[in-house]
Amino acid sequence: MMQGRVLGVDVRTGEGLVAGDDGRRYRFSQQDWATRGEPAIGMTVDFDVDQDRALSVFPLPGEQRGVTTLPPRPRPPEADRSKIVAALLALFLGTLGIHRFYLGRTGSGIAMLVVSLTVIGLFVTGIWAFVDAIRYLLMSNREFAARYARSD
Repeated sequence: MMQGRVLGVDVRTGEGLVAGDDGRRYRFSQQDWATRGEPAIGMTVDFDVDQDRALSVFPLPGEQRGVTTLPPRPRPPEADRSKIVAALLALFLGTLGIHRFYLGRTGSGIAMLVVSLTVIGLFVTGIWAFVDAIRYLLMSNREFAARYARSD
């Protein structure tokens, strides 16, 4: 067993780095963290060594007070467009591709508008718009926000 301090942790992957008392640095993964909770920067830990890996990483008792904790996880994207509005536009004005323009998909909106100039095209874009409306309604809010977030 060796002791050391947590130098940092990537909140996205759970990969971290420990400075051992021997002066070397050891990598650890989320699976190597042996207790509940998350590692915090500056926390003193006990761990087993396997080459450059820290295994079975345990925080020492009482070390969680006064330690710099990890930053909060990034929030999921928030929708700046409504999936209900998009679905309603697809149902009522979908053959013209208005819902596509609303969601920032200008290319496919123009394609729907051009295709709808013929009677057969109106039928095709009608089915396309209906499928889009159902898809929007079945999509989770998180997926909708991630897919149709504005990229300014």
